[in-house]
Amino acid sequence: MRQNLTSLELCIKMIKIEKKSKKAVKSARILLVEDENIIAMDIQSTLRKMGYNVFAIVSSGEESIKVASSSMPDIVLMDIKLKGKMNGIQAAKSIYRQFRIPVIYVSAYGDEHIYVQLGRFEPFEFIQKPFIEEELEDKISGVLHKSRKYSTVN
Repeated sequence: MRQNLTSLELCIKMIKIEKKSKKAVKSARILLVEDENIIAMDIQSTLRKMGYNVFAIVSSGEESIKVASSSMPDIVLMDIKLKGKMNGIQAAKSIYRQFRIPVIYVSAYGDEHIYVQLGRFEPFEFIQKPFIEEELEDKISGVLHKSRKYSTVN
């Protein structure tokens, strides 16, 4: 059996691997945590156009933990200011600590106080609303690749 690949064969093989990886990322199950219904529907629509599966939308931190526990999403998109007693940072900490599900904070709030709170908990990513669709897609893809890489190592 031949062990040395030509440059063309190697490129073709790498392209096939990248396509499989992109398919796996696009099939990711996303939990969206957003308390503003119109914004939630807009984000869901954007993610669906990108090919992602938004399987649930919830509006409180407490609810996000319950859904994460029962459904085990691949990733959570979490607003910081939510309905209920628990904010998005508290909910994200709980979800990540309990289930090791990666979280991307999606928030209109980007003041210094928020960044100080985020600094205590190392999120996978943060994106400020309004966001550029490509930026959101890049962050989701990067977080999913990182989390899958780490989960296969551990």
